[in-house]
Amino acid sequence: MQSPAFQDSLNSYLNHLGLTKGAIELSQLTGGQSNPTFKISNGNSHYVLRKKPSGVLLPSAHAIDREYRVMKALANTDVPVPQMLAYCEDEGIIGTAFFIMEYLDGRVFADQSLPSLLASERQKVYEQMNQTIAAIHCLDYGTLGLDTFGKPGNYFARQIARWSRQVREANIAIPSSLNKLMDWLPNNIPPEDETSLIHGDFRMDNLIFHKTDLRVIGVLDWELSTLGNPLADFAYQCMAWRIPPSLWRGIQGLDLARLGIPSETEYIAMYERKIGRPVSEHWSFLMAYNLFRIAAILHGISKRAIDGNANASDAIENGSKAGALADLGWACAQ
Repeated sequence: MQSPAFQDSLNSYLNHLGLTKGAIELSQLTGGQSNPTFKISNGNSHYVLRKKPSGVLLPSAHAIDREYRVMKALANTDVPVPQMLAYCEDEGIIGTAFFIMEYLDGRVFADQSLPSLLASERQKVYEQMNQTIAAIHCLDYGTLGLDTFGKPGNYFARQIARWSRQVREANIAIPSSLNKLMDWLPNNIPPEDETSLIHGDFRMDNLIFHKTDLRVIGVLDWELSTLGNPLADFAYQCMAWRIPPSLWRGIQGLDLARLGIPSETEYIAMYERKIGRPVSEHWSFLMAYNLFRIAAILHGISKRAIDGNANASDAIENGSKAGALADLGWACAQ
């Protein structure tokens, strides 16, 4: 719950921008492990505020300025994003930097088995996700003004070094498999031949679907976006086929054919048709890398939970899963 001073200061800022008139209502939205996210209501107008968390933060984490920049650049492309309305670096307003964006009134599916849908509808959702991530990777980032958004080439080496550094800087016990992956991955990097804009956290619950039509109307949570290897980005989403639902957001072990959900092989083939190239040559490395990366992210969430400045109420539970996901990654490495 935010303080009255927080809400009053935000209210004055939004009134000054002309986005609202009079008092606002503020409610925290679910999700957003990393950056606290709020719905702002003012009569019939609704907006979203996304801010950095309070407290001491790890270096380079919580890059909401990058989120704002990339979503603003993607306006009027084939990748649907909410309209960006304001970015504020002045920490004197609400205590941290933040941005304001359009509120998209749609559906978010957290359970990737999609229990509320028919088999034919599940197939449509997976096709839409596949089409959306392919659209991201087909963008010309140079013409969008994002040529300085990252460093082309050497992506895996830089990312492995970055996440390994953050794991060590967290200064809490490191799961054994995570340590092994930090040693193994740098010595097994495949040749790289492509750079694109990548989302960095592309998964079902970071997409907003239309309320009645099963199409994506918004891609959210671009905090980890950069220029990088598109196959790393695509394989990240495909981790779902390797992770059981009992562990974390996966569909491994489910009767996919009965559910109408494509198999991992079918989903890869769908993506290959859209981008016009094969992707599976180094699939074991890509899986090991991405399971390492998500384990490193959850390790950081665990650190913030211990320090008392994690955003989500389930941060401790999610952070504790870092070891199990690193175990899956180490199995792929073997």
